[in-house]
Amino acid sequence: MSRIKNAFKNDKAFIGFVTGGDPSIEKTKEFVLEMVKAGADLIEIGIPFSDPIAEGPVIQEANNRALGAGATVEKLFALVKDLRKEIDVPLVFLTYVNPVFHYKYEAFFKRCADVGLDGIIIPDVPFEEQAPVKEAAAKHGIDLISLIAPTSQERIKEIAKNAAGFIYLVSSMGVTGVRNEITTDLASITSAIKSVTDTPVAIGFGIHTAEQAAQMSKIADGVIVGSAIVKIAAKYGKDASPHIYRYVKEMKDAIR
Repeated sequence: MSRIKNAFKNDKAFIGFVTGGDPSIEKTKEFVLEMVKAGADLIEIGIPFSDPIAEGPVIQEANNRALGAGATVEKLFALVKDLRKEIDVPLVFLTYVNPVFHYKYEAFFKRCADVGLDGIIIPDVPFEEQAPVKEAAAKHGIDLISLIAPTSQERIKEIAKNAAGFIYLVSSMGVTGVRNEITTDLASITSAIKSVTDTPVAIGFGIHTAEQAAQMSKIADGVIVGSAIVKIAAKYGKDASPHIYRYVKEMKDAIR
């Protein structure tokens, strides 16, 4: 069983996101270790990019801070390699196709495998155009995580049947960022997904309270939280670790 599948084996999975290199590579490592200690089952590490089209202001600003602090793809590969010496939870990159294409698909995914990465999320590669990326990733044992949005409609089952690792179900229209209310009929989308695949489904975009996490965990196999964690990192900077630990523990406790 892959590390990603294993993360969903016994309980509802909590998936936390951090922007790599915000405020520094060293602090990103510290934040990831705190999240794992607090109960996170899978960690997404964002590769900072200058035009992150799926992201709201919180993660956009984190990307800018990380790039300004000197974060690079190579430094994040080194970070993953370093983390692998200490933790066994699945690690997934979230990035955009430009950095991967620039690195060259084959070389990028070979490097992912070498450092111990498990999967990748690339929001700006549509399902219909993902074949070259997916083939290169699969060759090196890296899961290309599929996103299903409320607008996917008749494509939901097709995307789900071809999914690897886990399915990222986008809770709401728009970009990332905390939302006070999530009104999408996620139960019916999850039901459609589950009718064609046993690949785990995790809901993300907008979840930031324990109540929301508990509600979403009744529908799906896991919940994904990004902007709320990045906001804590932005507020407390290099002193954010204990605050991130407390927040992640509260969220994981809510979905147990």
